[in-house]
Amino acid sequence: MNIAAMPLASSIISLIFGVIVLDQFFARRKPYQLIWAIGLFMYCISTAAEFWTETWGLNETIYRLWYLIGAIFVAAYLGMGTLYLLTPRRLAHIIMAILLVASLYAIFRVFTVSLDLSTLYYLSGQAMPQGVRLMTPLFNTFGTVALVGGAIYSAWVYWRRKVMPHRVVSNILIAVGAILPAIGGTHMRLGGSLQLFYLFELLGIIIIFVGFLRNREVFGLYRFPLIHGLSKVPID
Repeated sequence: MNIAAMPLASSIISLIFGVIVLDQFFARRKPYQLIWAIGLFMYCISTAAEFWTETWGLNETIYRLWYLIGAIFVAAYLGMGTLYLLTPRRLAHIIMAILLVASLYAIFRVFTVSLDLSTLYYLSGQAMPQGVRLMTPLFNTFGTVALVGGAIYSAWVYWRRKVMPHRVVSNILIAVGAILPAIGGTHMRLGGSLQLFYLFELLGIIIIFVGFLRNREVFGLYRFPLIHGLSKVPID
């Protein structure tokens, strides 16, 4: 398989996924749906930047965008969506405010530091100054713990109560899918294969999407009225 095909597939899947979740937000106006949709669109942008790099080469704008959106923001905003679902609204607002301030600082740093792309043999964080790279594990740890932990917690709650067993499976799938890109990113930072990272990104978004669709009871019944004119069946 052409290595560029994997981030392209990830970008397309996450775009479709994001549109569906945003559609659910318009139906129910739940904050977690909006934040999840933003996180999924970020996933789309970051993997599209990977596709661009593998197809047409790297430039400073694409690199800065990839590092900011993909390496720093994606996991954090997906995890933030989970916190809006599982924690009291006031607490979620406070954490969101902190995340937004930290995000503004990250944007400023990523787009103002000097880069030397000649040091890159493949797409990685090596061209970023160490001070910027130190932000990455903070954002990613927060997001991964929130997303994976929230999915595992939800699966445990449904299992303990012995209700809605399909949601146990759904949340387990989401947890597995969420942890795969984190494993791939860690492997790549330790000198592993970029191709394996792309594969884990692709498998991760596919498994999360399957978990989401499984949570909708049946694959064909969630709402998407722009195409089918179906009645609204909002995400829980």
